[in-house]
Amino acid sequence: MSQAPRPQDRSSRFSEFRVVRRQRPIDPRPPKRGPPAKRGPPGGSDAKVPLVVSNNCDTTIWPGIATQSGTGPGTGGFELLPGQNRTLLVSADWQGRVWGRTNCTVNGNSCACKTGDCFAKLDYEFSGAPPATLAEFNLAGGVEGMQTFYDLSLVDGYNLPMGIAYIPAKNTSYIPPNLTNCACIATAGWLYAPAPNGTFYANVSFPVPLEANETNESVSGWCPWPNLAFPPTEPGSGIYPYPDDKVQRPAFAPCKSACATTGSDKDCCIGKYHDPHICKPSPYSLSVKAVCPDAYSFAFDDQQSTFIVPKGGGWEVVLCPAGRSTNILRKLGKEMFELASGGKLSDLSISRLRDASFMEMDMKMMDMEMNTGVSGSGLSQRPVLTATVTALFSALILA
Repeated sequence: MSQAPRPQDRSSRFSEFRVVRRQRPIDPRPPKRGPPAKRGPPGGSDAKVPLVVSNNCDTTIWPGIATQSGTGPGTGGFELLPGQNRTLLVSADWQGRVWGRTNCTVNGNSCACKTGDCFAKLDYEFSGAPPATLAEFNLAGGVEGMQTFYDLSLVDGYNLPMGIAYIPAKNTSYIPPNLTNCACIATAGWLYAPAPNGTFYANVSFPVPLEANETNESVSGWCPWPNLAFPPTEPGSGIYPYPDDKVQRPAFAPCKSACATTGSDKDCCIGKYHDPHICKPSPYSLSVKAVCPDAYSFAFDDQQSTFIVPKGGGWEVVLCPAGRSTNILRKLGKEMFELASGGKLSDLSISRLRDASFMEMDMKMMDMEMNTGVSGSGLSQRPVLTATVTALFSALILA
């Protein structure tokens, strides 16, 4: 995922990314789960898929990797200095997640982190503690395992900007990067000026649809106040003023999900709420969708947040991409449906994916219909992803 010049100096903004000591003891007991997947890496004649982790942050990050199925890369976590990347290999049927851990105190395999902590271990086989931005993959999903499903997830909260870039295989080199390369940037200092599309994660031939409203100032307050993982120090009275939008928040402000904040059945979509018709988006989920339209925001958000491409190729997870959050799934829903369901793209779709003005016009028509409930003509007849992916999910068998 190529990077444009950085928009501003973030040294003060990220001064709180320093190494810190943990404020509470670690629970030494491992979580309960089923039989572990293979640690890996895949060997011999096994099909191997590249998984690259890149650190574009201004400080050291400790990526974590959890393998849920298939054969993992042979590590559950490691240290990654600013500007470094590490190439790993996983099996072609790998299912797992990648995240970044911050503010870690490291001593050998001991690694206690402020966000994304994994039982205070550097190399461990379990998922990290929220809040943590996640890149999630199922490399052999769908019908006969021939589709790859992936997403950027804020279901476990948010701690770092993150992007996913596709590494094409020989049989998938025809897939344009503006259908595959997504990003969520919800941290002040990493946003460029608002724009409807750009080439941060693709190229001039295939501009990427972007979230076009947030600024570095507005994005600093996107997280609902109750969801702040580390709220500012209480004033002398012990009472925060209301409204709280003028209260100075910490420069490093991870955000807990609604489920992690309240633990309620309603926010966690469990019990009687384990039903997409009953469990609805919380204020946190709505805020996520505003700043990161392509991100998975709560348990039943998969139909608006899942990327589906033909099986094949590798993946790069980028920590702290600079640019803007992408808005691919809503803007290019028809093309994504065509690719996911048929494994190919028509010449007409390719021409549309090259046309920035087409995407901008299409989005204006969609916005008009959403705001007025009145359908126009021409481009307004294109379905948004909610409808197309609903149809696709009903046709595919999810692994």
